[in-house]
Amino acid sequence: MPDSRAAAVAFLRDLGAAELAHPGGTLLAHLQRVERQLAEWDARPALRLAGLCHACYGTDGFPEALLPPDRRTGLAAVIGPEAEALVYLYGSCDRRVTYPVLAEADGVFRDRFTGRAHVPGPGPRGDLAELTAANELDLARLDPAFRAQWGSALLALFTRLRPLLSPPAWSACETVLAV
Repeated sequence: MPDSRAAAVAFLRDLGAAELAHPGGTLLAHLQRVERQLAEWDARPALRLAGLCHACYGTDGFPEALLPPDRRTGLAAVIGPEAEALVYLYGSCDRRVTYPVLAEADGVFRDRFTGRAHVPGPGPRGDLAELTAANELDLARLDPAFRAQWGSALLALFTRLRPLLSPPAWSACETVLAV
């Protein structure tokens, strides 16, 4: 993973992530914090790489894309197909439709790029929940106004998603978002 990580950081720099403003500094700084958080939670290498690159296609909450979704092969060549698939899953998530039912075994995931819906298996649902927690907790830690505005809603979301979260992720949710 160290070579993949270094290649991913170089790729992100080439795409402009180090110059793109994001809460807490730059997008690259945020992506690196999310990756570190996932590493602290002992996430597997593919999920950590996905955390590092999670905003490449933009997200439902951060529309600035570094790459259009039709250039997925470029990212997959850098971080591998498993990690890239997680980046796409995260970036394509229609949060309004998906998050309320993500913890349900038959919960529908809606792709915001294509409009297509499918039911992901437990592995991808857990990865999406874990990556979402790492992302949102980074923002909540850095920005008291964000935490004040969104903290209770995020805690409610992660309480619903608790069966999908690792114990360290859930503990961090409770600690950072407790009112």
